[in-house]
Amino acid sequence: MTKKSPLDDPQQAAFAWARFRRLMRFLFLLTVGIVAIAMALLYKQGSAASVHYYIAIALGIGFTMLLTGALMGLMFLSSGTGHDESVEDLTGDSWRDKD
Repeated sequence: MTKKSPLDDPQQAAFAWARFRRLMRFLFLLTVGIVAIAMALLYKQGSAASVHYYIAIALGIGFTMLLTGALMGLMFLSSGTGHDESVEDLTGDSWRDKD
């Protein structure tokens, strides 16, 4: 039988998700700043690129940073709340011994 997850407690879950949202808010602001700096540097170089180039670069940087941050944030959420420890490993470590 699996152990009870710490995220089953409504208070702990609310705290953990609030921390995750705070992390994502900070990451969003950081992403906006970095995209703005990147766009300014690219524009300052004076290349003859179309507006679509700038849109693609901004979306690429922004999407990559936000997706990476969300996945890392979920990993921190899972590890920080003890959710990882509540998972029962039915296979054990016997599969590691096979060579």
